[in-house]
Amino acid sequence: MLEIIHYTKRYGKTIACDDLNFTLPDGSVTVLLGPNGAGKSTLMKGIIGFLRFEGRILVNGRPNSLPESRRTIGYIPEIPSFYPNLSVSEHMEFLARAYRMKDYKERAEKLLTQFALDGHKKKLGSELSKGMAQKLNICLGLFTEPSVLLLDEPFIGLDPHAIKELKATIETLRNSGATLLISTHIIDSIDMLWDRTIILKGGRMLSDVSKESLDAEGKTLEELFFSVTEGEGYNETSVS
Repeated sequence: MLEIIHYTKRYGKTIACDDLNFTLPDGSVTVLLGPNGAGKSTLMKGIIGFLRFEGRILVNGRPNSLPESRRTIGYIPEIPSFYPNLSVSEHMEFLARAYRMKDYKERAEKLLTQFALDGHKKKLGSELSKGMAQKLNICLGLFTEPSVLLLDEPFIGLDPHAIKELKATIETLRNSGATLLISTHIIDSIDMLWDRTIILKGGRMLSDVSKESLDAEGKTLEELFFSVTEGEGYNETSVS
């Protein structure tokens, strides 16, 4: 479970996120939408602990700043960043040692095989193509088996096989009780995957809608997005 309580982030006089409040339950997939500058990445970085902020963030009932909370959070950033002189397999081993994981080699091998990196284990971080880098980015985010997973534009740069595998993994994680928050501009990429959407603009939350309620209205996620961010807005502001 992930709880965002009066989350506010300021950069000088600029408010990047303005008093955000919502709770994401176990076993759910929430899509975070918004135009550029809406505050999506700022929120993600606050949850993972990269930014100081006003308010509170609780992970499974505990502050996100605690080491035990951070160990339960997985993060797949929009822009991968690797050690240029470490190989693919060495990045996995580095993370395993940082988290003091035991018997991790089988899981590492399984993830690398799933995302077609098993034949590239010796490639250095500096040698990876954009697609390979994103696949390793995903493998590292999934490696520690997080109960809360943040995905920032996870489908960019992936080939059709990797997109299929990532979608299947998202479904598996949801069914296992994990909490997932996916930030994306590519609305079609998460069609049928989500349970709920939160739409931000200018750092404010404009809409918080369940897929069930949107389906009942006969509207698509794309229609909701544009009506909220460019049109007259949408009356639904909460989920049941």
